[in-house]
Amino acid sequence: MRPGERNALVDVSGVSVGHAQRLDERWATGVTAVLTPDGATGAVDVRGGGPGTRETDVLTADHLVQQVHGVTLTGGSAYGLAAADGVMRWLGERGHGVPVGAPGQVVPVVPAAVIFDLPMNDWGNRPDAELGHLACENAGADARRGNIGAGTGAVAGPVKGGIGTASAVLPDGTTIGALVAVNASGSPIDPDTGLPWTAADGLRAPSAAEVEAARAAHEVRPGRRGPIDRPLNTTIGVVATDLRLSKPECQRLAVAAQDALARAVRPAHLLVDGDTMFALATGTGTGAALPPVGEPGWALRVDEITAAAAGVVERAIVDAVLAARPVGEVTCYTRLYPSALE
Repeated sequence: MRPGERNALVDVSGVSVGHAQRLDERWATGVTAVLTPDGATGAVDVRGGGPGTRETDVLTADHLVQQVHGVTLTGGSAYGLAAADGVMRWLGERGHGVPVGAPGQVVPVVPAAVIFDLPMNDWGNRPDAELGHLACENAGADARRGNIGAGTGAVAGPVKGGIGTASAVLPDGTTIGALVAVNASGSPIDPDTGLPWTAADGLRAPSAAEVEAARAAHEVRPGRRGPIDRPLNTTIGVVATDLRLSKPECQRLAVAAQDALARAVRPAHLLVDGDTMFALATGTGTGAALPPVGEPGWALRVDEITAAAAGVVERAIVDAVLAARPVGEVTCYTRLYPSALE
């Protein structure tokens, strides 16, 4: 496998990404809109004990709707679910959604999930419908990462979290991409080595002195204005492919994404997390189609795709940590372990 052109979720045809955020002395939060206006098969896997979600039931295989038109990832805890209203409005204004009447009368299907970043903001500052609408206005082939969109106020263990993204192209041309907002209660860093739990290109083992000096950082929860005793948690994301998949097949992608999260963040899926992973299949690619269910080669092909998806999500999580920059007193990986950079 090789990375796609941008090594990002937007390498998957039929998917666009837009971010909107506020970052100043009083704000550190935002919205990421992952748009599939022409529709995509969707699925979700929720493993955290404290999720904040919207429209996830519609993604189960036994429900009516087969296609979704976007996914909203946002800060603001449950308050931030209001951002999905703006994403729906933007799609509806352009006629994207499930037809329910005369031409132009549509209902966009936009599942959403939130991270808990409230302590990074003054109380009352959280994403709303206008910020969600603005994220859609900004949508395109956006491959930025770090302190943007839903990752603006994210914290990952002892360091700043953020948005990470990655992609892979299989030998037959199938593209798989992921985008993750990493705001984990657990840590993406092994405190004994100073390296991410999963492999990262371009890093070497930090010096022993840096590893020892950083141990104290792993014992506290950093906040914008100093250590806090309130959790900042929940990793949310989207994995997508340009293959045509059924809902159950898409569900396997979402499960694989959670497997990747459990490898890249330790511990994961805690009661204080809301870990939620969405999966999308646009059906717009030119790669080899899956054999019919139960036919020879079908299971092997599904496993090939899900294994690739897990690898892409792992890389996106590490990417988020490496791309993040400090906010207030929350430091970042590259400052905690500067010698890790080649």
